[in-house]
Order: sequence, then C-alpha cells, then structure tokens
Amino acid sequence: MAVNLTAPTAEDLLPVAGIRLATASAGIKKPGRQDVVLIELAEGSETAAVYTRNAFCAAPVILARQNQKHTASRYLLINSGNANAGTGETGMRAARQCCQSLADLAGVDATAVLPFSTGVIGQPLPVDKITAVLPEAMQSLAEDNWLQAAQAIMTTDTVAKAKSMQLTLAGKTVIITGMSKGSGMIRPDMATMLAYITTDAAVSHAVLTTMLHKAMNQSFNRITVDGDTSTNDACVLVATGQAANKTIDSITSEEGERLLTALTEICRYLAQAVVRDGEGATKFISIYIKQGKSQEECRMAAYAIAHSPLVKTALFASDPNWGRILAAVGRSGIEGLDVSTVTINIGDVCIVDQGQPAADYTEEKGQAVMNEAEIDITVWLGRGQAEDMVWTCDFSYDYVKINAEYRT
Repeated sequence: MAVNLTAPTAEDLLPVAGIRLATASAGIKKPGRQDVVLIELAEGSETAAVYTRNAFCAAPVILARQNQKHTASRYLLINSGNANAGTGETGMRAARQCCQSLADLAGVDATAVLPFSTGVIGQPLPVDKITAVLPEAMQSLAEDNWLQAAQAIMTTDTVAKAKSMQLTLAGKTVIITGMSKGSGMIRPDMATMLAYITTDAAVSHAVLTTMLHKAMNQSFNRITVDGDTSTNDACVLVATGQAANKTIDSITSEEGERLLTALTEICRYLAQAVVRDGEGATKFISIYIKQGKSQEECRMAAYAIAHSPLVKTALFASDPNWGRILAAVGRSGIEGLDVSTVTINIGDVCIVDQGQPAADYTEEKGQAVMNEAEIDITVWLGRGQAEDMVWTCDFSYDYVKINAEYRT
C-alpha cells in the first residue's frame, strides 16, 4: 500500500486545452487491461523531453529521440506490459511500425509520433495487438481522459499518479496537468520511469527545455526506490500555447518564474508519488545532507544511505539501528571526511554528535521516530555550505516478492 498517497479522482484532473487522450486494451500482458495510451498534441505545441542514460536504452527511447529532432511532435503513443528493450533491430522495427500505423491513421508523418513503452525487458513487442486498437483509440480521444491514462500506464504501481494546477499569468488562466508511473527499477538519471506534464501556456522551445531540466533536478532526479535506472525512463513536457498568454521567452521574467515554480511543484508531487508507491514500500524517507564542500559529495552521502539494504530493511522493521546510517555515510566515498565533524539526526532525535553517540540519545527516542510512516534523516558533514537531498523508501518483504514474481 502506498505511503500516504491516494489516487486522484477524474474531477481532480483539469483538462488542458490542446491535449486529448485515449486508452485501449491490447491484451499485451493481461487480457482486458487498458494498456495502450494515445495522447494527441495540438498543432503548434512545443515539446521538451529527457530520456534515460542507460546504455541499453529501449527501442522506443532511441526512436523518440530521433523523431523529436526531426519534426514537431503531434502524438505520444505509450504501451505498458512490454518494455521493447533489449530487443535489438527487431525492437526498432516494431517501434517504427507502431508509429507508422498511428501516423497513417492521423494523417501525419511518422516522425511526429513519439513512442514509449514500459514493462518486461527482452520480449518482442506485440505490434499487431497494439496497431489493432489504434483506430479505437483515435475515436476515443477526449480532453478529460487523464485518470484513465494514468491508470493505463501503470505496471507494478498500486496507485495512479496525476496532479493538476491552475494559475494566472498576465491575466490569462493557465492549466498544468501531469501524470507519472513508476514503482520499482527507480533511480532516475535525467528522468523517471515515465512522466508526462502538459500545460496550455505559450512557452518558447528554449525556455520549455530549460524549465524541464530545472524542474526535474528538483524532483525526478531526487528519488530512488532501489538504485536501478530503467532502460525506458522518459519525461516529456508539452506546452500547447492555447491559453492565449503572451509567449514566455525568458525564464527570469515574472511569468517564467511563476510557471517554473508551478511546474516544479507538479514534478515534485509526481516524483514523490513514485517513491510513496515504491514496490512494497511502508515508509517514505527524506534524506538531507548539509554542510558539504560540494553538492556532489552531499549527493554521494545521500545515495549511500538511500541505497543501503541494511538501512532500508532497518527502516522497514522500525529498528533504530542507527549504526547502519553512520556506516553508510562513512563509505560514501567523500574524500578526506573527518568523522569528528559529522552529526546525524533521525527526525528531531540526534543519534550522532560530532562523530560520537549523542549523549542524550535513548533507544526509546529513536524508536518513537522509527515508528513513523514518514521519516527525515539529516546529516551535517561539517565541512562547507553545500547541501542536497534525496527521497527514498524502505525495503519490505513485498519488494522481494513483487520482483521475484514479476513475470508470473
């Protein structure tokens, strides 16, 4: 069960002018399940995207990158249940066939279609099943299908992840609605499993791209469930320009700053939702590293804690075995770390003070914090002014069970 996360309702998700969505059931993994999503972008929309840096990136990732550079994007085609990754040239042909089939129906060039897949790696993509439902999806396109789309891109997720915001820019009402999916194989490297954020604001391509990277660096690039970067990670930001605002061509303008703030809030919610719904998660953990020499070394310490199986299993057990946190900081790779300057808290309880056990620490105080569903871990390195943070979750019995049985 996701940690303090509930699924949105259809009423929570605001339509974005210039965006229409549809879902269909192709029976890719399970008969009757909605597993294909089609998103139509109004002509003239600006699109920015980032993709996984995994060397074994999936065929749809390779093709989406190519297509995005070639022409303006008009459709996003997403399937769940099959990653079309590790499939070589056969996978590339399959991705191209799906794009061409949709392009023929829509009357656009195949390069105007960006394909995305998520699911089992190394299995052939069932092209015929996907292309067979595309006519139905084209007929079902509507502005208010966000919840159905968020549900259809799920794999091991237990909760659909989507959020909307409304703001006013220079007197014009602007809508932002986004969705994400992800639960396991989460340690983003420029993206998360899959995320799609849309707005009807008018934004130049250059500013939109900058906004996406800035928002991601404060959200999707701050989460980890298990330290595994997916072959299929992708995050797309679309601006349709149909809010009739004056085009935002400066990120430092008042409108640019306000839109970036809102986009970052949406991205942070969606990113945290992925961690809250981490496979088998029972706790949501925020790790703050402060007083580092550089942001990079702060990030090293944060991920050392977040990726430690010993720390994560102790969190699941609500066991205040704080030595595991101390050990993770010590092996994080920070050059010349003076442990006598390190202080560590769990919640508001100091466990290590200047490299030694805190004088007023008691097992009862530690236990009270560890019993909570949401826990902060804060480390002061005592060597500078830099800081960074990461969100993660615990490891439970269910994480092993879910991944052991993933293909069954």
